[in-house]
Amino acid sequence: MARKPALSLISATSGEVVDGLSRSSVLHNLLRQDLLHGVFSPGERLAVVALSTRYAMGASSVREALSRLSSEGLVERIDQRGFRVASLDWAELPILLQTRCQVEGLALRDSINRRTSAWEDKLVLLVHRLSKEPRSLAADKYVLNPAWEELHSQFHQALLANCASRWLRQFCASLTDEAYRFRQMAASRNYARRDEAEHIAIFNACIDGREEDAVTLLEAHYRKTIALTQAAKDTAT
Repeated sequence: MARKPALSLISATSGEVVDGLSRSSVLHNLLRQDLLHGVFSPGERLAVVALSTRYAMGASSVREALSRLSSEGLVERIDQRGFRVASLDWAELPILLQTRCQVEGLALRDSINRRTSAWEDKLVLLVHRLSKEPRSLAADKYVLNPAWEELHSQFHQALLANCASRWLRQFCASLTDEAYRFRQMAASRNYARRDEAEHIAIFNACIDGREEDAVTLLEAHYRKTIALTQAAKDTAT
């Protein structure tokens, strides 16, 4: 199968700083996005030399990025043999779903209880932009739209942004990454079945302070996503 292109590339100028980030941090962000978007397959070996060529980066920067991604759970370190993409265990998908619903339910309740005008304004902007952005860059098939994916990620992060516990927010972010990898495996088959009505309903409940409704709607949103993802995987196999 042909390799998907990287979502973006960077120049090879030594010591370059991009948007205030070191080259190592830039590479970490790019590689992280490519891992989440399925550019590399679960279990695939990540050779330092090949990645250095692909991203026009030095080997030391690649190793540093891979080590950081290993601590985040997106990459697995192979003893004395380098790195590989973290595997996906489909048997764990229901457990991931239940854990995410429980944890994000706690975070969302706290976020709503601490809601501010600034938080509401940000959600208004995000839900508006999300509703205007196509999920796919093609009308007849799924072609990843990075702009939609970024807005989608920002919306879900913003929902929980007022939660007082940074540990809870970090755990939610880790679960989101895991769920996203599963979702991207099936995106080409289920993307057309969704619209923005679910996001808008969650948004309205949050803005109105309807805490229980918001949590129920968010949980239903995730359960539908996982059901479609599992169905698409079963169809493919």
